[in-house]
Amino acid sequence: MAEEASYPITIKHALGETIIKKKPERVATVAWANHEVPLALGIVPVGFARAPFGDDDGDGVLPWVAARLKELGAPTPVLFNEGDGVDFEAVAATQPDIILATYSGMSAKDYATLSQIAPVVPYPEAPWSTEWRDMIRISSTALGRAAEGDALVSKIEAEISDAAAQHPELRGKSAMFVTHLSARDLSKIGFYTPNDTRVKFFNDLGMTSPKTALDATEPGKYSGSISAEKIDLFDDVDIFVTYGGPDLLKALRDNPLTGRMPAIKRGSVVVLGRNSAGTAANPTPLAISWVLKDYVAQLAEAARKVP
Repeated sequence: MAEEASYPITIKHALGETIIKKKPERVATVAWANHEVPLALGIVPVGFARAPFGDDDGDGVLPWVAARLKELGAPTPVLFNEGDGVDFEAVAATQPDIILATYSGMSAKDYATLSQIAPVVPYPEAPWSTEWRDMIRISSTALGRAAEGDALVSKIEAEISDAAAQHPELRGKSAMFVTHLSARDLSKIGFYTPNDTRVKFFNDLGMTSPKTALDATEPGKYSGSISAEKIDLFDDVDIFVTYGGPDLLKALRDNPLTGRMPAIKRGSVVVLGRNSAGTAANPTPLAISWVLKDYVAQLAEAARKVP
């Protein structure tokens, strides 16, 4: 039996504080993956954001979300098209009691507009930096399901721990998650910083961030870039992870600058497709279990090439 939370509940966050006066019955979410928390807790949102990428069949719902909806015997709710930003009218039309957005890049203006519709729970510290544990704990508290949220965190942590234990070669290896990279332009190496959830997930697996990434990270920023001319800086990277395909890997090896990186030379690279499997490398409450085994196996293969 679910515990009964005591309302009102006040949640402090980066844009102020939100007072939730009573237990929400109609839950809407905006931005990436926020709907996964209520779904994991057995609550079907009245509406959530359409998946903008990684959606293999084009129905706007990622496979791990579709699987959970099927488990709950629920049809797909209203999908908000956020290609041009939050669709305020569509959100309002679902008549929510609460709007969850703990993992988002919501502006103060968006927050103010959405707050006219229902109480809004945005990110606690910085845009696009809320890790999966905090997503679960903050949203479950707002929904009056804090104990269930803690139990969910423990369950996922146990799954991650088991997966990491099967691949001890990962422990202590440094990994850099590269982005904004193309076979046509290798002059800059764009990367996700240790503030980003993809990189935080490396820590869950016992891996580390190289000094190169740490030194180039600006406070509160989830991405950065380094000129490829500073190629020697990348000697401390054991494993590169990026999005792309075989053409990108070949270009990295053939380029006179990037080809000198030790990780590139020996093939300690994980190239993720721009599909649902690649999308799941951004760890979210439902995606982690869906992709964990395969993703960790890819990382481990790259780690075994490190001397």
